[in-house]
Amino acid sequence: MAITAQMVKELREKTGAGMMDCKKALTETDGNMEAAIDYLREKGIAKAAKKADRIAAEGLTSVIVDGNKAVILEVNSETDFVAKNENFKNLIAELGNHLLATEPASVEDALASDFNGTSVNDYINAAIAKIGEKLTLRRFEILKKDENAAFGAYLHMGGRIGVLSVLEGTTEEEVAKDVSMHVAAVNPKYISRDEVSEEEVSRERKVLTEQALNEGKPENIVAKMVEGRLGKYFEDICLNDQSFIKDPDQKVGKYVASKGATVKAFIRFEVGEGLEKREDNFAEEVMSQVKK
Repeated sequence: MAITAQMVKELREKTGAGMMDCKKALTETDGNMEAAIDYLREKGIAKAAKKADRIAAEGLTSVIVDGNKAVILEVNSETDFVAKNENFKNLIAELGNHLLATEPASVEDALASDFNGTSVNDYINAAIAKIGEKLTLRRFEILKKDENAAFGAYLHMGGRIGVLSVLEGTTEEEVAKDVSMHVAAVNPKYISRDEVSEEEVSRERKVLTEQALNEGKPENIVAKMVEGRLGKYFEDICLNDQSFIKDPDQKVGKYVASKGATVKAFIRFEVGEGLEKREDNFAEEVMSQVKK
């Protein structure tokens, strides 16, 4: 498989490894991105892939709570200047309230839905004409809870990161907000170890085993070492296993349990994550290296 500059660029962004190491990893794994990440980790060249792609768009996230329903949404703009515009902030609030009221199944359904006699899509287009930049409703999620539960709504950096969590067993919104604040800062992937698939655990165990062997560790202690490192892996990706940012001596799961609660769900949006950013000079640099 031909290794392209874009592939090298993506692997470099995910792992922080050098261009030539990324090119070699992709060549050795026939262009398989996940296998290339594992290859770099096994060789000790890179740590685990970063949890989020580079931020590439402007805009804001927002969280709106209405009784036992809440919505988290992201609306993109072209510049940070417009993201700070009051008209833009008002648009996000209006869209959030509309999403809560109508509960569309998808962004497409939301854009086609009726909004005061016009479609949401046409309403956004009218805002574009007024504000002067392309605006996009990128994504949203609606969560519901029962009476013996609490929503945690938290916005970081004015809405660059938004988190919505649901805690069952407590009605203390401050407790849920603390959990959301932690999620914003640490960016866990799962709530608990139970959510991690056996396939992912097996893959990580294989990588850690190869890593230990490549470090020259004796085979008779490698298995024990790997299980210890697996524990650290779970701490990296599972919310309940992480040290609570407001009290590092306590795990998040233990903190929540001390309040008689459990984390039922969390959603974290970071503006622009996963969107591609054009970096022409860098792409040319990578291409020149790949062609050598």
